[in-house]
Amino acid sequence: MAAPVDYDIAFPRAEHHEAQVSVTYRGLPPTPVRFQMARSSPGRYALHEFAKNVYSVSATDGAGRTLAVTRTDPYGWSVEGHDGTVTIRYTLFGDRGDGTYAQIDATHARLNIPATFLWAAGQDARPVRVRFHPLPGWRVATQLAPTDDPAVFTARDLQYFMDSPVELSAHEVRSWTVAGGARPYTIRLAVHHDGSAADLDHFAAMAQKVVAQHVAVFGAPPPFDYGTYTFIADYMPQASGDGMEHRNSTMISMPRSLAAAHFSQIQTLSHEFFHAWNVERIRPAELEPFDFTRANATPSLWLAEGFTQYYGPLAVLRAGEMPFEDYVTQLSGTLNSLLTTPARAYGGPQEMSLRAPFVDAAQSIDPTNSNIFYSYYPYGAVLALALDLELRQAFPNLTLDDYMRQLWRNHGQDERPYRPEDLQKALAQLTGDQGFADRFFARSVKASGLPDFAPLLAQAGLTLRLAHPGTAWTGGSPTDGKDGLTIGFQPAPDTPLYDAGIDKGDQIVSIDGQTPGGAQQWIAMLAAHAPGDRLPIVYRQRGIERHATLTLAADPAQEIVPDERLGRTLTTAQIAFRRKWLGEQSILSSQATRRPKG
Repeated sequence: MAAPVDYDIAFPRAEHHEAQVSVTYRGLPPTPVRFQMARSSPGRYALHEFAKNVYSVSATDGAGRTLAVTRTDPYGWSVEGHDGTVTIRYTLFGDRGDGTYAQIDATHARLNIPATFLWAAGQDARPVRVRFHPLPGWRVATQLAPTDDPAVFTARDLQYFMDSPVELSAHEVRSWTVAGGARPYTIRLAVHHDGSAADLDHFAAMAQKVVAQHVAVFGAPPPFDYGTYTFIADYMPQASGDGMEHRNSTMISMPRSLAAAHFSQIQTLSHEFFHAWNVERIRPAELEPFDFTRANATPSLWLAEGFTQYYGPLAVLRAGEMPFEDYVTQLSGTLNSLLTTPARAYGGPQEMSLRAPFVDAAQSIDPTNSNIFYSYYPYGAVLALALDLELRQAFPNLTLDDYMRQLWRNHGQDERPYRPEDLQKALAQLTGDQGFADRFFARSVKASGLPDFAPLLAQAGLTLRLAHPGTAWTGGSPTDGKDGLTIGFQPAPDTPLYDAGIDKGDQIVSIDGQTPGGAQQWIAMLAAHAPGDRLPIVYRQRGIERHATLTLAADPAQEIVPDERLGRTLTTAQIAFRRKWLGEQSILSSQATRRPKG
């Protein structure tokens, strides 16, 4: 076996967001060695130029002699003339506290490994040792394998190392054990925050119940390496809101404290833990192995991220940590946004998944047509809702939980990556109905069709209806700008604003012969009209005044409402359906006082 790679990182100028890093390779062949920084990171799908934060690079050989370092491209450095050993040293700058980058300051070092450490090309199979030099009071939270030295950790190879984020800080830890599978596993919640110990105790109790709900879906926890899973959380003002899954850990962050956010961080925690099965082990073939030099894309993010998006709040609800009506409101918003988006005219969920490298925190300066993309997160969540309800309708003994367990048996237990066609095969295998699987995938995965959600939701005593019936609608409202009312969004095709030729950045001069005094007057004007009314409108577009007719449409927004709120009594069948799907707490207290209809 090749000699381990030795990394060393210290923080002598943490207040200036700098770290001092070294990496040593031994037993190298006598050829030039290329050291490089990643351009992508596990869990992210766009390019990120981590090399921009690396500078003051130098190298020595095994005898301590200085070696020449040549940089021929932006992403790496070459070293030759060595004696088989090369130690390369550099300074790293990092000041973004999320799951993708590195943040170093006097309170902590939050390290995403691809944003922190370079590696030697062609040496990926070597085991890794890394020594941290924490500041006083700091300790280390990571999924890396511990050693007898609390400052030294190991990884079996580069793939595992790059997938293993690290937090060094005076964080607090809460832990508990989950049983099932081959052995009991320890779940650790390591939180760097400025709240109270009681706040963390409360959050840990919430997390324990949510974790139990996810384990119940699959029947057992995944076989976590080294027997542990770690939530690495930063709830500090300098953090950015984010969640990033990893094999045996996750990085979650929010700039608000637990109490200030009313413990809403539980939804991100829930989402990321479901990834321990879905993505980390039930894994798209296109992401395995991960290539750190390019954008990694898969057409299956609608399932990898979208189904996870569905289970995130669902597990919180089932755990009793979210009011049922809050869940319905959230589900309603997610469904409505997909039902009304123009993006489905430009592609289905597989197309949206493949656009991930352009939208997943990717940066570009040229404008993009916002109407052609809809995020695979909510898109997939709605598909999960559709499949869950359709399974329950057509196969009373089957649910989406059963489908996830089928995927686990087919692809998760032995970690056999899947292709898109494998997902369709698993659905046919589960249901014993090839036609059902073929129809679902043809309609909603390979194309952009959706089922009629009204009868599906009615099974659970939920009504899908127009949110604002009879209300006039233009496709969006302008906002108050320095030049008056301005269109701050890109109007969607087939909306009144779009059909009138109005585009993003245009200023409204007059409508129906009146100069609107502001956004509120615009809203009041619409309230005085009905769908179908035709109003003359004058607007200024790139310095040119234009005249058009604005034909008002009916507001297409839809909402989900519990039948109890509509004065209806749930039937026995609806109560049973809702309880099986969403849990006991989904039956509103007012319903319990009524006698259900048969």
